[in-house]
Amino acid sequence: MSKIIDPQDGMVLGEEVANTPGYSDQDAARWVPEHHRNIYRSAFERDRARVLHSSALRRLGAKTQVMDPDTDDFVRTRLTHSLEVAQIGREVGRMLGCDPDVVDTACLSHDLGHPPFGHNGETALNNLAREAGGFEGNAQTLRLLARLEPKVIRHDGGSAGLNLTRATLDATCKYPWRIEDAPERADGRPNRKFGVYADDMPVFDWFRRGAREAGVAPQQKCMEAMVMDLADDISYSVHDVEDAVFGGHVQLEVLKDTANRQRLFEKTRQWYLPAVEDERLDAALMRLESLERWVPYMSGTRASMAAFKALTSKLIGRFAATSMEATRQQYGVDRPLTRYSAQLIVPEETEHEIALMKGIATTFVMTVRDAQPHYENQQEILGVLVEALLENPDYMDSVFRADMRELGQNDDTAKLRLVVDQVASLTDRSAVALYRRITGNHWVLGDKPLW
Repeated sequence: MSKIIDPQDGMVLGEEVANTPGYSDQDAARWVPEHHRNIYRSAFERDRARVLHSSALRRLGAKTQVMDPDTDDFVRTRLTHSLEVAQIGREVGRMLGCDPDVVDTACLSHDLGHPPFGHNGETALNNLAREAGGFEGNAQTLRLLARLEPKVIRHDGGSAGLNLTRATLDATCKYPWRIEDAPERADGRPNRKFGVYADDMPVFDWFRRGAREAGVAPQQKCMEAMVMDLADDISYSVHDVEDAVFGGHVQLEVLKDTANRQRLFEKTRQWYLPAVEDERLDAALMRLESLERWVPYMSGTRASMAAFKALTSKLIGRFAATSMEATRQQYGVDRPLTRYSAQLIVPEETEHEIALMKGIATTFVMTVRDAQPHYENQQEILGVLVEALLENPDYMDSVFRADMRELGQNDDTAKLRLVVDQVASLTDRSAVALYRRITGNHWVLGDKPLW
């Protein structure tokens, strides 16, 4: 390790390097170079600490996962979901040879860019931001990490966000492409998922250097991002069903009914597996139903709740183990599988089982929820907020007001993007509070409260 002496006090400053097998010093590099007195933490440990202490992570505690955060004390928020994803991802990554802190940080970060009101809010902001390039929660995550969350300032005075390492930023990128480069979906429909806005391309190009040097396909995710994505899918599929059952919204015994079963297959195909026929979906569901700990009915007793928790543990272990085993079988067990040296292998049967679990929550909770007038009002709230903040920046938080002053008067696209940044940063409750402050409207739908 090279040494740099602080000219003020003569102390040795540590130059950050990679200290995990499978990672180069370039993987530990930061967009804005840094030197630290404390050399007892790795660069990747420092990344995790920065995300863990960020305001963006704290705000996830009041953002919708599937059910509203105020539904009850049991329901998961974006924050608790992210913590569970991190636990799963860290263990899977460690078993494959990934640096656990890189995967952990990617998992903690993966939902930072999601706006208030969950996917409903994401759809609304995408429509409102079309003239500025649209809105996508994953692209917003990169924007938060590399621009909006204040930690390090570039030499030109611009913000470098948390200034995470190259390997960690790459690991957070679930969709490593611009919207115009998005690959076609399996069903031929346009792919609206993307991971970077046009004005964040400089940092994107910087951290994707490893992909170019490895000569992989431009849209290939690094191994750590694949692990993060799998951990998200596992947590989402299992825990959202757990929330639905514990919340009394569905019992797994309803899947014995032919009509409900068909409804599940149709929603799973529509949302997750467009090319998979009923026979294969039924086979996957039958495999799940045959598990020793499958719980068709949860009565609400402590014993039944414990039984259902045993089922969720069983499913998480099942999905993680089959993927780890398939990957190690493909690449061997004697080397770390990191960055672009390998790709995560998720067996087709596991993909189908995970998709069906996600389909249960979609079919019996999300589509029912989104049809309620309460959720239509959420889109109206966000529309009012964007319009009001464009007209009067005084409603914005102080840091966003300062950003708006720096933009000047002529760049309407940049102003819209900044207003969307502000609205996306709000929690469900703070979005409602700001709406009330702007409009004075505490009631909607006649006699029903807004919140």
